[in-house]
Amino acid sequence: MKHRRNFPIDLKRQVVEELLSGISTPAQLIRRYEISSGLLYHWKEQYARGRFNNEPTKEAALEDRVRQLEQLEEDRGHSISPLVNTSASTCN
Repeated sequence: MKHRRNFPIDLKRQVVEELLSGISTPAQLIRRYEISSGLLYHWKEQYARGRFNNEPTKEAALEDRVRQLEQLEEDRGHSISPLVNTSASTCN
């Protein structure tokens, strides 16, 4: 059985910030740290949600809040109404 590697949060944050800054390409990071592309992009999603002791992106924070509200509605037994796409609507 293979041993599952455990990466420190600081390393994960460093790798993702290096990716986002454009200093290194995904291929370079994958080779350097011997990780899979799926793991790199999983870390990127976690970083966006603020899981590495960093501030979450606004989009990720809103997605998390919507998910929480949907769960609350489900727990209360209410049906969830579809969200309205406000970007396509016009304000007069």
